[in-house]
Amino acid sequence: MIIYESTKEQFVGDVVNELLIDRLYNSYQEKIGRTSKAEIRSWENSLQKMSNVMQDDEIPNDAAVAIEFNIPNTSKRVDFLIAGNDGHQDNVVIVELKQWEEVEKVSTRDAIVRTYLGNAVRETTHPSYQAWSYAALIEDFNENVQEKEIQLKPCAYLHNYRKTEDDPLTNEHYKHHLDKAPVFTKGEIQKLRSFIKKYIRKGDQNHLIYQIENGRIRPSKSLQDALNNMLKGNDEFIMIDEQKVFYEEAFQLALEAVKTDKKHVMIVEGGPGTGKSVLAINLLVNLIDQGLVSMYVTKNSAPRHIYSTKLKGDFKKSHIDNLFKGSGSFTEVGDNEFDALIVDEAHRLNEKSGLYRNKGENQVKELIKGSKFTLFFIDENQKVTLSDIGSIDLIKQYAKEYNAEVVSCELTSQFRCDGSDGYIAWLDDVLQIRNTANKNDLGMDYDIRLYDDPNEMLAEIERLNEKNNKSRVMAGYCWEWPKKNRQEVNHLDITIPEHDFGISWNIENTWAIENSSVREAGCIHTAQGLEFDYVGVIIGDDMRFEDGEIITDFTKRAKTDQSLRGIKGIAKEDLDRAHELADPIIRNTYRTLMTRGQKGCFVFCTDTTLQKYLAERLERVILHRKEREKLLYLVDEGEEYLV
Repeated sequence: MIIYESTKEQFVGDVVNELLIDRLYNSYQEKIGRTSKAEIRSWENSLQKMSNVMQDDEIPNDAAVAIEFNIPNTSKRVDFLIAGNDGHQDNVVIVELKQWEEVEKVSTRDAIVRTYLGNAVRETTHPSYQAWSYAALIEDFNENVQEKEIQLKPCAYLHNYRKTEDDPLTNEHYKHHLDKAPVFTKGEIQKLRSFIKKYIRKGDQNHLIYQIENGRIRPSKSLQDALNNMLKGNDEFIMIDEQKVFYEEAFQLALEAVKTDKKHVMIVEGGPGTGKSVLAINLLVNLIDQGLVSMYVTKNSAPRHIYSTKLKGDFKKSHIDNLFKGSGSFTEVGDNEFDALIVDEAHRLNEKSGLYRNKGENQVKELIKGSKFTLFFIDENQKVTLSDIGSIDLIKQYAKEYNAEVVSCELTSQFRCDGSDGYIAWLDDVLQIRNTANKNDLGMDYDIRLYDDPNEMLAEIERLNEKNNKSRVMAGYCWEWPKKNRQEVNHLDITIPEHDFGISWNIENTWAIENSSVREAGCIHTAQGLEFDYVGVIIGDDMRFEDGEIITDFTKRAKTDQSLRGIKGIAKEDLDRAHELADPIIRNTYRTLMTRGQKGCFVFCTDTTLQKYLAERLERVILHRKEREKLLYLVDEGEEYLV
């Protein structure tokens, strides 16, 4: 998606005639929404500077210009693109625009600088790295760029920044990244023009911007598919923006903890699809390469089973077992037995360990005790059982007890749900987890559908699964999971008689990657921590809609579900307390299931009133978009006061 597209001649004209901001605003409202002219005007200085750059007779008037191109499958956007031909080759120049005035070198970390951002001095990626990483992501995702050999040429333009002698921005420390994407500063307009003219000597005859915007998107890589190559040292995922910043910080903290023998704890908070697991595996691989005794830890058995299966044949079982551990494996750990423990899904940690939960003292405490550097990835809105006790406050409490230095940070970039932060916010509002601004707006495109018949939903999941085996059905744990007939896929555990529908719970722990498992349903315990292209979610009787409110009902959960273990005993003494404890668990369960899909989520509700409520919320999205389009039409007709 592109916010603004034109020729060089029209772009310069729009700036000169002071039309650009209105056109950007209208396009932004139509395609994304939730903005203001004040926000758009924050771009004005940078775009005026780019207009000055483009006013060169040797840059062809019919070169294409695009502003704010959304990188597929992410919530990131490229500032400025110029498309054309150098006489032999089609090229697109990518310009990352910055209004920075000062920069500090961060010599201990790769591609990181320190500058004034968001009312404070912060660490962020070097502009050259950012421009290159955005170009690399586009190349990875877009088939037209690859197949039609469109060359992407990234650079950065810091139009308010004046270089000094031995300038930190162009220090030798960043040479590797500057070679990939040069940086231009105030007073270097001719150098930037020369860079552009090197690749754009003729206009955009092959509609390159259109090809990039409408090119077929390559299937997204999933962590479970890329893990093998990552452990062999191959770069499978490009870390961008705060992902790269936090990775570099974690890497240095781990090395420092080992060198000084001083405990460090790092907490990385992030919602679904913010790249926590990718960051974790990248860090694991590189710490091992540095000779650090490191492990990836997660309570969730589902991803560990998948990872082990994917790695068989290339790695010895003993090696795999030493890389991936359950969170209950550290009850007898010694002080600083490990150099680094990387704890994924830390919100799922328990107090006690073992089958009967009678071992150890506290998993959070044991992990901090056992390692010089402990990294916790956490999302407190993904707690899905009563025994999930992992929290930021608890981590800080035990870090203090062990005199560990604590660093906290938050991932916000979205890599799942088609890069739609809007969908996550909309879902939270719809499930009444939290009030958000996205009451009637999904933000960017995400394929969410409601099905009145679960058979039709399953059929669509089966059809989509034929492409790459990355679509699955999941359900709330409202149907029993009997031990008998566990190897019989035709034993229909989940039945919805009024629709003559039936499906088995998943048989194997590796159902997420088995070609034959599309007619099996996963639950929260076998799906959390994994990702798919499309998911079909059956919302059971534990969630319904009454009197304008979503009501959760723990009594509708299956007896075999251990998520609410002990809730009946609590209910006997205090029913209200039981509902209070169970309510967020049930909401979080469906939020987690409904964010497993990278491209889409399909939903069927056993409660017809809940189905109607969800249909109404989706209808509001459609009406909101239509109303916005109507207002924009009136704006174009001269009735701007209506917006």
